[in-house]
Amino acid sequence: MKSLKARLPKRPIRIRHSRFVASWQELQGYCKNKATWPQAVMSADKLLDAALKKRHFKGKTMGERLVAAQNSLSDNDMVWTAHNMAKKIMDAPDISLREKDVKLALIGFRQALKDLGAFSADYMYSRDMSATEESTSGK
Repeated sequence: MKSLKARLPKRPIRIRHSRFVASWQELQGYCKNKATWPQAVMSADKLLDAALKKRHFKGKTMGERLVAAQNSLSDNDMVWTAHNMAKKIMDAPDISLREKDVKLALIGFRQALKDLGAFSADYMYSRDMSATEESTSGK
């Protein structure tokens, strides 16, 4: 006889959009000052890892989870570039970052979060990205 667990249909995985949106808005605050850009990238990397775990992608490391999720991501290369930037920051916290690279990394992380369903459909892309661009420009 099959176990009860095996017979029950799997429940869809629910992600609390508000938690991810609030965390994203908080990390945007780090974009206002060049000295905290590394913290913004690291926060985005951690947020993406949380979404991967919430979606139950298997793997001991974030890299393994990204490999498992590659078919769910619209721009796998951009996400890997962003994740590799975060790893470089962990290895060398005093690393000098260019504004362009930080923007591209955050765009990659944000798209991955969107692909994984961490942001609700009504969360405005243009409003969010314009805020990121203003933050990194120091406006």
